[in-house]
Amino acid sequence: MSDDMNGDVFGEDDWDDQEFDAGLLEEELRQAAAVLDPVPAELQQIAVDAYALHDLEARVAELTFDSLVDALPVRGAGDAPRMLTFRAGEVTVDVEVTADGLMGQVLPPQPARIEVLSGPRPGPSFTADDLGRFTADAPPSGPFALRLRTGGDVVVTEWLRT
Repeated sequence: MSDDMNGDVFGEDDWDDQEFDAGLLEEELRQAAAVLDPVPAELQQIAVDAYALHDLEARVAELTFDSLVDALPVRGAGDAPRMLTFRAGEVTVDVEVTADGLMGQVLPPQPARIEVLSGPRPGPSFTADDLGRFTADAPPSGPFALRLRTGGDVVVTEWLRT
């Protein structure tokens, strides 16, 4: 208990619940924790990888080609697009990542719903046409994966950094 300027005594029961904003307090505590005790990078990567598995029926598409690693360097090609190929069983996904966005194709050609995974919030999604072709106007930022829904099949690519 404490005395205020008028000599009134306050107890715990005297707090007005309408003056207390729990949401504001929670946000301030989250910001303080992010500054004072940040999540280690390794733990954050594990969490991002685990998020990709929230579709347990999904098949994971393995990265079989990455132009950053597998392609021969070309002189004068300073801002060349990044070419990626993923494979899960009979399904192959070819993706070109540029500063302008994504472009790619699902093989064998088929319509598909494609989502860009980039964290806990849903990312942009788009549709591949009957020939399996797709484009997205914005390039992914940070770690990303693609989730493809083709008929009853779900395929999730490995996570990569842009």
